[in-house]
Amino acid sequence: MMGYLNLGLDALQTRLAWVATDPIDWKFYLQVCSWSVCLFESYLLLRQFPLYSKTEPPPVLAEHFKPETFKKSQAYGKDKAKFSLVSGLYKQVIDSLFLHYGLMAWSWTIGGKIIAKLGYGPEYEILQSIAFAFTLFFVSSLPSLPLSVYQNFVLEEKHGFNKMTPSLFVTDLLKGWAIGFAIGAPFLAMFLYIFKWAGNRFVPWLMAFLLIFQLSMVVLYPTVIQPLFNKLSPLSEGDLRSRIEALATRLEFPLKHLYEIDGSKRSSHSNAYFFGLPWSKHIVIFDTLIKQSKPEEVEAVLAHELGHWFFAHPTKLLLLSQIHIFTILALFPAFLHAPPLLRAFDFPPSVAAKPPTIVAFLLYQMLLTPLEAIVGILMNAVSRKFEYEADRFACELQTRLKDERMSDMGDRLGRALVTLHVENLSTVWVDWLYSAYHHSHPTLTERLRALDGYKSAVAKAKGEAEKKEL
Repeated sequence: MMGYLNLGLDALQTRLAWVATDPIDWKFYLQVCSWSVCLFESYLLLRQFPLYSKTEPPPVLAEHFKPETFKKSQAYGKDKAKFSLVSGLYKQVIDSLFLHYGLMAWSWTIGGKIIAKLGYGPEYEILQSIAFAFTLFFVSSLPSLPLSVYQNFVLEEKHGFNKMTPSLFVTDLLKGWAIGFAIGAPFLAMFLYIFKWAGNRFVPWLMAFLLIFQLSMVVLYPTVIQPLFNKLSPLSEGDLRSRIEALATRLEFPLKHLYEIDGSKRSSHSNAYFFGLPWSKHIVIFDTLIKQSKPEEVEAVLAHELGHWFFAHPTKLLLLSQIHIFTILALFPAFLHAPPLLRAFDFPPSVAAKPPTIVAFLLYQMLLTPLEAIVGILMNAVSRKFEYEADRFACELQTRLKDERMSDMGDRLGRALVTLHVENLSTVWVDWLYSAYHHSHPTLTERLRALDGYKSAVAKAKGEAEKKEL
C-alpha cells in the first residue's frame, strides 16, 4: 500500500518539476490572487448591504420580530458590514505591503539573530523556524489589534453585546499568545522533525501526526485551554438537566459531563455544543442561552446537537479534512525544493538555495489562497446539509423514541432558533451568494421552512401508520 502511495506521489512531483526551475513571478501571482479574493469578498458585502435597508422582516418571521427589535437587528448588521468592508480592505493593504517589502525574509533573518544570541547557528533550522514563526506572527498581528479593540469596545459595545473590560481584553490577548507559544513551539518542532526524518516520504507520517494532534485538541481545548478563559460549572439540578440527561440516556449518547459556561463574561451571544471522544462526551451550554430560552427550547437545541452525533457529522467532517490535508501535503514537495519560489519573495540566494521547510510551506499555503476560498464554499455546503439533517433528527424524535411528548420538538426548535436570532440581533435578510460563501448554517428562514416540511412529513407518516393499524 505504501509502495503504491509513494509511486503516485513521485509521479505527481515529476509533473510539477517546473515549479523548481521555471522563473515565475510568484510574488505578483500572490498579490493578484489575494487581491482578487479580497475584492470578491468586498463585492459580496456590497451585495448584502442593501438588504439592511429593508424595513420589515421576511413574512415568515413577521410575527416573531417586533418592529423595534428588527430595526436594531438591521442597524447591527449594517454596522458589522461596514466594519467588515473597511477591515477587510485594511488587512489586505497591510498584507500587500508586508508581501511587497519582504516581511517573511526579514522575519527569517531576525529569527536567525535571536537564536544566535542564544548561542545557536543556522544549522539549527528547527530552532530558527520557531523563532521565525513567532516573529512573523507577532509583527503581522500588531496592525490588526486596533481593529479588535474597535470591534469589541465600539461596535459590540454600541449594540449591547460586549461584556469585556479593557483589562480582560489584554489578559485574554496575553493568554492567547502564551498558549500559542506553549502549544505552537512543540507542535512546529515535531512538524518539522517529521520532514527531516521521513524525507520525501513524509506525507503519511505527517498526516498521522496531524490527526493525532487534532484528536488531542478535541480533548485538550475544552478541558485545559477554554477553562483559562471561561468557567465551566456542572449544570445545576432542575428541569433542564433532567430533560437533557433523559434524552441522552434514551438515545444512548455517552454523556459524561453536562456543563454551563459563563459566556456572559465576555458577550451576550449564546450557543451550545458537545465535545469528547466516541465513548465519553461532554455537553456545554452557555449561560446566556439558559437565560434567554425556556428549558424545553434548550432541550430542542440539544436534540439538534445530538443529531450531529447520531449521524456522525463530526467524524465525516474529520474525514473530509483528512482528504483536504492529504491533497495539500501531496502537492507540497514540488514547492519544498524550489529555490525560485524563495527568491521571488526576497530571500537571499544562500537561504533560497536550500529552502527552509517552514518558509516553503507558509509560502505554499499563501499561494493556495484562491483554491482555499473554493474549498471553503464546498465545506459550507456540506455543513449546511448536516445542519438540515440535525434539524430533521430533532423533528423525528417522536417517531424514533416512540414518545408523544416529543411531538412538538420541531416547534420548540423553531422557537429556540427564533429566540437565538432575536437575542443576538442576527441578520434575517441574507443574499444567497453572500450566504454560500460565508455561512456554514442555513439562514433562519431556510431552516424554519425546512422544519415545516419535516413536521409535515412526520405527521403524514404518523397518519399513514395509524391507518395501517386500523
